[in-house]
Amino acid sequence: MSKALRLFAAVTASLAAFASPVVAQTEIQWWHAMTGPNNDVIVKLAEDFNASQKDYKVVPTFKGSYADAMNAGIAAFRAGGAPHILQVFEVGTATMMSATGAIKPVQVMMKEAGEAFDPTTYLPAITGYYSTTKGEMLSFPFNSSSSVMWYNKDAFKKAGLDPAAPPKTWPEVFGAAKKLKAAGFDNCGFSTAWTTWLNIEQLAAWHNQPLATRANGMDGFDTELRFNDPLHVKHLEALVELQKDKTFDYSGRTNGGEGRFTSGECPIFLTSSGFFNAVKANAKFDFGNAPMPYYPDAPGAPQNSIIGGASLWVMGGKKPDEYKGVAKFFTFLSDTDRQAGLHTKSGYLPITKAAYAAVKASGFYKEAPYLETPLLELTNKEPTENSRGLRLGNMVQIRDMWSEEIEAALNGKKSAKQALDDAVSRGNVVLRQFEKSVSR
Repeated sequence: MSKALRLFAAVTASLAAFASPVVAQTEIQWWHAMTGPNNDVIVKLAEDFNASQKDYKVVPTFKGSYADAMNAGIAAFRAGGAPHILQVFEVGTATMMSATGAIKPVQVMMKEAGEAFDPTTYLPAITGYYSTTKGEMLSFPFNSSSSVMWYNKDAFKKAGLDPAAPPKTWPEVFGAAKKLKAAGFDNCGFSTAWTTWLNIEQLAAWHNQPLATRANGMDGFDTELRFNDPLHVKHLEALVELQKDKTFDYSGRTNGGEGRFTSGECPIFLTSSGFFNAVKANAKFDFGNAPMPYYPDAPGAPQNSIIGGASLWVMGGKKPDEYKGVAKFFTFLSDTDRQAGLHTKSGYLPITKAAYAAVKASGFYKEAPYLETPLLELTNKEPTENSRGLRLGNMVQIRDMWSEEIEAALNGKKSAKQALDDAVSRGNVVLRQFEKSVSR
């Protein structure tokens, strides 16, 4: 071949290569509500998945608080611009279930996409929360947690308390908090985050008391609230009395007050096990956690805890190839080693039985027993109708009402009994409105 022909062939090949269509990656939009170290976990998961294959690109986007993210996702669906994946906190389950056409059940999507998916491989306490009464999983478990009692071991030593033997009952917590206050923790002996989750919802499950009828709404939306019972009244009365001298000190409706623990101000703090990353990063003292306290005169207590955190919902109206990418991402997330790593680094629960078994077999919990605490709580006893979980519509609105009533009692504006009676009656009005909206 002449030099001219060789040059022509080379130029032609270059032009052909340049003109060849470049197959673009299919983007998978993932809206979430994680901040700080947990946001870093989200970003890293997306980066690792994107590097593991070439067909899909997961793009995580922070959308504010859990409530903000859920509302943004629903609004975006109505406007025709929903993400593929939406992280929704556990109490948003009923609202998402009722959003006809807005979601694609994860079990259905995985089957249609040809990805292996067996709900029995996931921890039952988690999958049950996100499944229909027939057992079909609606959303994909992600950052599941439960509530635990974090405590400052250095503060315990200062107050003459044994850091190796944290309080087990509520009376013991009250007594320890008084000693801590006397030892110099003037502003706060103990406190809680997520006030309704800890002091109403988890309290009911842990003591095997009904929060509401119809298995707390898990068996139907025609449910009525029932937590204005002697147990809840006694507990709120205790908090009201202890608030007077700051043996207990209220830290707000959500988790905005968690920094009171890591700063050393509140030596006992009940909140999510998912708080681990922040504790590890910010606490300048030796810390531990223990199961939630219980009232020893409550028959059968403690029962089992219920989950918190969030799951990943797949939004409706997407193309089959996009769902295939979402399905592959969920398979990627379910990998045993990846789940084990997520658990040990973030403090959130491993979602599969295999991941839990792998971490346990490794001996990790001997060095970090606080990461197994929520798992031991969730599996403490076989769940009952009172402790399977809860599924109440418009839960964000209802929780705000409950918080208002708790605050009214703490501020001396209402008795504990009146506050809980009002919380129940106000919540029932919202539940009836929700029931009507989903039965149309």
